[in-house]
Amino acid sequence: MTNEGQEFEVHLPAEDGVDVVAEDTQQAAKGGEGKKGSFWRELPVLIVVALLLALLIKSFVVQAFYIPSESMEDTLLKNDRVLVNKLVYRVRDIERGDVVVFSGVDSWDPEIQLEEPSNPVAAFFRWVGTAFGVVPGEKDYIKRVIGVPGDTIKCCDAQGRVTVNGTAIDEKAYLYPGDQPSQTDFEVTVPPDRLWVMGDHRSVSLDSRSHVGDPGGGTIPIDKVIGRAFVIVWPFDRAKILPIPETFSQPALQAAAGAAPLALGFAGAIPIIALRRRLTRR
Repeated sequence: MTNEGQEFEVHLPAEDGVDVVAEDTQQAAKGGEGKKGSFWRELPVLIVVALLLALLIKSFVVQAFYIPSESMEDTLLKNDRVLVNKLVYRVRDIERGDVVVFSGVDSWDPEIQLEEPSNPVAAFFRWVGTAFGVVPGEKDYIKRVIGVPGDTIKCCDAQGRVTVNGTAIDEKAYLYPGDQPSQTDFEVTVPPDRLWVMGDHRSVSLDSRSHVGDPGGGTIPIDKVIGRAFVIVWPFDRAKILPIPETFSQPALQAAAGAAPLALGFAGAIPIIALRRRLTRR
Protein backbone atom coordinates (compact mmCIF):
# COMPACT_ATOMS: atom_id res chain seq x y z
CA MET A 1 0.00 0.00 0.00
CA THR A 2 1.08 3.55 -0.66
CA ASN A 3 0.35 6.87 0.85
CA GLU A 4 -1.39 9.37 -1.30
CA GLY A 5 0.91 11.94 -2.75
CA GLN A 6 4.04 9.87 -2.14
CA GLU A 7 6.38 9.86 -5.12
CA PHE A 8 8.58 7.01 -6.26
CA GLU A 9 11.74 7.21 -8.38
CA VAL A 10 12.18 4.37 -10.81
CA HIS A 11 15.77 3.52 -11.88
CA LEU A 12 16.57 1.60 -15.01
CA PRO A 13 20.08 0.29 -14.44
CA ALA A 14 20.43 -1.33 -17.81
CA GLU A 15 19.49 1.81 -19.74
CA ASP A 16 21.58 4.06 -17.51
CA GLY A 17 24.54 1.74 -18.08
CA VAL A 18 24.08 1.96 -21.82
CA ASP A 19 24.06 5.76 -21.65
CA VAL A 20 27.27 5.84 -19.61
CA VAL A 21 29.06 3.39 -21.91
CA ALA A 22 27.94 5.31 -24.98
CA GLU A 23 29.20 8.59 -23.49
CA ASP A 24 32.55 7.05 -22.58
CA THR A 25 32.85 5.56 -26.06
CA GLN A 26 32.21 8.94 -27.68
CA GLN A 27 34.85 10.59 -25.47
CA ALA A 28 37.37 7.86 -26.27
CA ALA A 29 36.68 8.26 -29.98
CA LYS A 30 37.21 11.99 -29.74
CA GLY A 31 40.46 11.41 -27.79
CA GLY A 32 41.69 8.96 -30.43
CA GLU A 33 40.99 11.43 -33.21
CA GLY A 34 42.91 14.08 -31.26
CA LYS A 35 45.91 11.80 -30.86
CA LYS A 36 45.93 10.95 -34.57
CA GLY A 37 45.72 14.60 -35.48
CA SER A 38 48.53 15.41 -33.07
CA PHE A 39 50.71 12.68 -34.59
CA TRP A 40 50.30 14.00 -38.13
CA ARG A 41 51.03 17.52 -36.95
CA GLU A 42 54.20 16.38 -35.19
CA LEU A 43 55.42 14.10 -37.99
CA PRO A 44 57.06 16.88 -40.09
CA VAL A 45 58.90 18.10 -36.97
CA LEU A 46 60.13 14.57 -36.22
CA ILE A 47 61.37 14.18 -39.80
CA VAL A 48 63.22 17.50 -39.70
CA VAL A 49 64.83 16.66 -36.33
CA ALA A 50 65.87 13.22 -37.61
CA LEU A 51 67.42 14.75 -40.73
CA LEU A 52 69.30 17.34 -38.68
CA LEU A 53 70.67 14.68 -36.32
CA ALA A 54 71.66 12.51 -39.27
CA LEU A 55 73.36 15.51 -40.88
CA LEU A 56 75.34 16.24 -37.72
CA ILE A 57 76.44 12.61 -37.44
CA LYS A 58 77.30 12.53 -41.15
CA SER A 59 79.28 15.77 -40.93
CA PHE A 60 81.38 14.97 -37.89
CA VAL A 61 81.30 11.26 -36.97
CA VAL A 62 80.35 8.58 -39.51
CA GLN A 63 79.10 8.80 -43.08
CA ALA A 64 77.83 6.16 -45.48
CA PHE A 65 79.33 6.09 -48.97
CA TYR A 66 78.19 4.39 -52.15
CA ILE A 67 80.78 2.55 -54.27
CA PRO A 68 80.18 3.70 -57.87
CA SER A 69 82.86 1.82 -59.82
CA GLU A 70 84.98 -1.33 -60.07
CA SER A 71 88.24 0.39 -59.07
CA MET A 72 88.45 -1.28 -55.63
CA GLU A 73 87.37 -4.81 -56.58
CA ASP A 74 87.42 -7.39 -55.05
CA THR A 75 87.75 -5.58 -51.73
CA LEU A 76 84.76 -3.39 -52.60
CA LEU A 77 82.25 -4.17 -55.31
CA LYS A 78 80.19 -1.72 -57.33
CA ASN A 79 77.01 -0.73 -55.42
CA ASP A 80 78.49 -1.68 -52.02
CA ARG A 81 77.90 0.74 -49.16
CA VAL A 82 80.63 1.46 -46.64
CA LEU A 83 80.78 3.44 -43.43
CA VAL A 84 83.55 6.02 -43.15
CA ASN A 85 85.01 7.04 -39.80
CA LYS A 86 85.56 10.82 -39.87
CA LEU A 87 87.09 11.05 -36.39
CA VAL A 88 89.87 8.46 -36.57
CA TYR A 89 92.45 10.80 -38.10
CA ARG A 90 91.98 13.23 -35.25
CA VAL A 91 93.59 10.68 -32.94
CA ARG A 92 96.09 8.98 -35.28
CA ASP A 93 97.88 9.59 -38.56
CA ILE A 94 96.79 8.08 -41.85
CA GLU A 95 98.56 4.74 -42.28
CA ARG A 96 99.68 2.76 -45.30
CA GLY A 97 97.02 0.23 -46.19
CA ASP A 98 94.09 2.38 -45.01
CA VAL A 99 91.15 2.55 -47.40
CA VAL A 100 90.25 6.24 -47.50
CA VAL A 101 87.54 8.38 -49.03
CA PHE A 102 88.72 11.76 -50.28
CA SER A 103 87.39 14.68 -52.24
CA GLY A 104 88.69 15.28 -55.75
CA VAL A 105 87.20 18.78 -56.03
CA ASP A 106 89.53 21.10 -57.99
CA SER A 107 91.95 18.24 -58.63
CA TRP A 108 90.97 14.88 -60.07
CA ASP A 109 88.26 14.45 -62.66
CA PRO A 110 85.30 12.32 -61.53
CA GLU A 111 85.53 8.58 -62.20
CA ILE A 112 81.85 8.55 -63.15
CA GLN A 113 79.83 11.21 -64.93
CA LEU A 114 76.51 12.12 -63.32
CA GLU A 115 73.79 14.23 -64.91
CA GLU A 116 73.17 17.55 -63.22
CA PRO A 117 69.82 17.73 -61.36
CA SER A 118 67.15 19.29 -63.53
CA ASN A 119 65.52 21.34 -60.74
CA PRO A 120 66.03 22.34 -57.08
CA VAL A 121 63.85 19.48 -55.82
CA ALA A 122 65.94 16.91 -57.67
CA ALA A 123 69.11 18.62 -56.41
CA PHE A 124 67.83 18.34 -52.82
CA PHE A 125 67.09 14.64 -53.16
CA ARG A 126 70.51 14.13 -54.77
CA TRP A 127 72.10 15.82 -51.77
CA VAL A 128 70.09 13.68 -49.31
CA GLY A 129 70.94 10.52 -51.26
CA THR A 130 74.65 11.37 -51.24
CA ALA A 131 74.59 12.17 -47.53
CA PHE A 132 73.08 8.79 -46.69
CA GLY A 133 75.17 6.77 -49.14
CA VAL A 134 72.26 5.94 -51.44
CA VAL A 135 73.77 7.59 -54.52
CA PRO A 136 77.45 8.26 -55.30
CA GLY A 137 79.16 11.59 -54.83
CA GLU A 138 80.52 12.78 -58.16
CA LYS A 139 83.77 14.13 -56.70
CA ASP A 140 84.36 11.54 -53.97
CA TYR A 141 86.96 8.81 -54.45
CA ILE A 142 87.85 5.70 -52.49
CA LYS A 143 91.37 4.25 -52.75
CA ARG A 144 94.00 2.46 -50.69
CA VAL A 145 96.90 4.44 -49.22
CA ILE A 146 100.20 3.03 -50.45
CA GLY A 147 102.56 5.87 -49.52
CA VAL A 148 102.58 8.51 -46.78
CA PRO A 149 104.69 11.69 -46.65
CA GLY A 150 108.39 10.98 -47.20
CA ASP A 151 107.88 7.52 -48.75
CA THR A 152 109.45 6.58 -52.06
CA ILE A 153 107.05 4.41 -54.06
CA LYS A 154 108.40 2.47 -57.01
CA CYS A 155 107.16 -0.10 -59.46
CA CYS A 156 108.27 -2.50 -60.26
CA ASP A 157 111.13 -4.56 -58.80
CA ALA A 158 112.61 -7.67 -60.45
CA GLN A 159 109.61 -9.72 -59.27
CA GLY A 160 107.11 -7.16 -60.55
CA ARG A 161 106.18 -5.87 -57.08
CA VAL A 162 105.53 -2.38 -55.76
CA THR A 163 108.19 -1.26 -53.28
CA VAL A 164 107.89 1.28 -50.48
CA ASN A 165 111.23 2.73 -49.39
CA GLY A 166 112.94 -0.19 -51.08
CA THR A 167 110.80 -2.82 -49.33
CA ALA A 168 108.47 -4.91 -51.49
CA ILE A 169 104.86 -5.22 -50.38
CA ASP A 170 102.86 -8.43 -50.88
CA GLU A 171 99.52 -7.36 -52.36
CA LYS A 172 97.96 -10.78 -52.95
CA ALA A 173 95.54 -10.28 -50.06
CA TYR A 174 93.71 -7.42 -51.76
CA LEU A 175 94.87 -7.11 -55.39
CA TYR A 176 92.23 -8.02 -57.98
CA PRO A 177 92.78 -11.59 -59.21
CA GLY A 178 94.92 -11.63 -62.35
CA ASP A 179 95.97 -7.97 -62.05
CA GLN A 180 99.59 -6.87 -62.04
CA PRO A 181 100.63 -4.41 -59.31
CA SER A 182 100.96 -1.85 -62.11
CA GLN A 183 100.90 -1.86 -65.90
CA THR A 184 103.23 1.15 -65.98
CA ASP A 185 106.54 1.81 -64.24
CA PHE A 186 106.82 4.75 -61.89
CA GLU A 187 108.89 6.13 -59.05
CA VAL A 188 107.75 8.98 -56.83
CA THR A 189 108.68 10.45 -53.46
CA VAL A 190 105.55 11.55 -51.59
CA PRO A 191 105.74 15.26 -50.67
CA PRO A 192 104.85 16.55 -47.19
CA ASP A 193 101.13 16.59 -46.35
CA ARG A 194 100.25 14.35 -49.30
CA LEU A 195 99.48 10.67 -50.01
CA TRP A 196 100.03 8.19 -52.84
CA VAL A 197 96.84 6.15 -53.37
CA MET A 198 95.95 3.23 -55.64
CA GLY A 199 92.87 1.15 -56.37
CA ASP A 200 92.88 -2.59 -55.68
CA HIS A 201 91.66 -3.28 -59.23
CA ARG A 202 94.78 -1.80 -60.81
CA SER A 203 93.86 -2.43 -64.46
CA VAL A 204 90.76 -0.17 -64.28
CA SER A 205 91.61 2.22 -61.44
CA LEU A 206 92.25 5.88 -62.26
CA ASP A 207 94.46 6.47 -59.24
CA SER A 208 97.68 8.34 -58.47
CA ARG A 209 99.40 6.68 -61.44
CA SER A 210 96.95 8.40 -63.81
CA HIS A 211 97.75 11.85 -62.39
CA VAL A 212 101.56 11.92 -62.31
CA GLY A 213 101.47 14.92 -64.65
CA ASP A 214 99.23 16.91 -62.29
CA PRO A 215 100.47 19.24 -59.53
CA GLY A 216 101.69 17.00 -56.73
CA GLY A 217 102.80 14.28 -59.14
CA GLY A 218 99.68 12.20 -58.64
CA THR A 219 99.60 12.50 -54.86
CA ILE A 220 96.53 13.84 -53.03
CA PRO A 221 96.41 16.43 -50.21
CA ILE A 222 95.89 14.94 -46.77
CA ASP A 223 93.40 17.70 -45.96
CA LYS A 224 91.13 16.37 -48.74
CA VAL A 225 90.72 13.03 -46.93
CA ILE A 226 87.18 12.69 -45.58
CA GLY A 227 87.82 9.60 -43.48
CA ARG A 228 88.69 5.91 -43.32
CA ALA A 229 86.32 3.28 -44.72
CA PHE A 230 86.20 0.65 -41.98
CA VAL A 231 83.22 -1.60 -42.68
CA ILE A 232 80.95 -2.76 -45.51
CA VAL A 233 77.32 -2.46 -44.40
CA TRP A 234 75.46 -3.31 -47.60
CA PRO A 235 74.62 -5.80 -48.97
CA PHE A 236 74.27 -7.73 -45.72
CA ASP A 237 75.84 -10.89 -47.11
CA ARG A 238 79.07 -8.93 -47.75
CA ALA A 239 79.15 -7.09 -44.42
CA LYS A 240 82.69 -7.16 -42.99
CA ILE A 241 85.43 -5.09 -41.40
CA LEU A 242 88.11 -3.56 -43.66
CA PRO A 243 91.42 -4.15 -41.84
CA ILE A 244 94.89 -2.94 -42.79
CA PRO A 245 96.66 -5.79 -44.67
CA GLU A 246 99.52 -7.43 -42.77
CA THR A 247 102.09 -6.57 -45.44
CA PHE A 248 102.00 -2.95 -44.27
CA SER A 249 103.14 -4.04 -40.79
CA GLN A 250 106.61 -5.03 -42.02
CA PRO A 251 109.27 -3.69 -39.62
CA ALA A 252 111.32 -2.40 -42.58
CA LEU A 253 108.49 -0.04 -43.56
CA GLN A 254 108.15 1.30 -40.03
CA ALA A 255 111.92 1.75 -39.70
CA ALA A 256 112.02 3.67 -42.96
CA ALA A 257 109.15 5.87 -41.83
CA GLY A 258 110.97 6.65 -38.59
CA ALA A 259 114.27 7.30 -40.35
CA ALA A 260 112.81 9.86 -42.77
CA PRO A 261 112.06 12.56 -40.14
CA LEU A 262 115.43 11.88 -38.48
CA ALA A 263 117.26 12.34 -41.78
CA LEU A 264 115.35 15.57 -42.43
CA GLY A 265 116.25 16.73 -38.94
CA PHE A 266 119.97 16.15 -39.56
CA ALA A 267 119.73 17.84 -42.95
CA GLY A 268 118.18 20.89 -41.35
CA ALA A 269 120.64 20.95 -38.48
CA ILE A 270 123.80 21.03 -40.64
CA PRO A 271 123.27 24.59 -42.01
CA ILE A 272 122.35 25.84 -38.54
CA ILE A 273 125.58 24.43 -37.02
CA ALA A 274 127.66 25.87 -39.86
CA LEU A 275 126.11 29.30 -39.37
CA ARG A 276 126.72 29.13 -35.62
CA ARG A 277 130.40 28.32 -36.18
CA ARG A 278 130.79 31.29 -38.52
CA LEU A 279 129.24 33.63 -35.99
CA THR A 280 131.46 32.21 -33.23
CA ARG A 281 134.62 32.82 -35.28
CA ARG A 282 133.62 36.40 -35.90
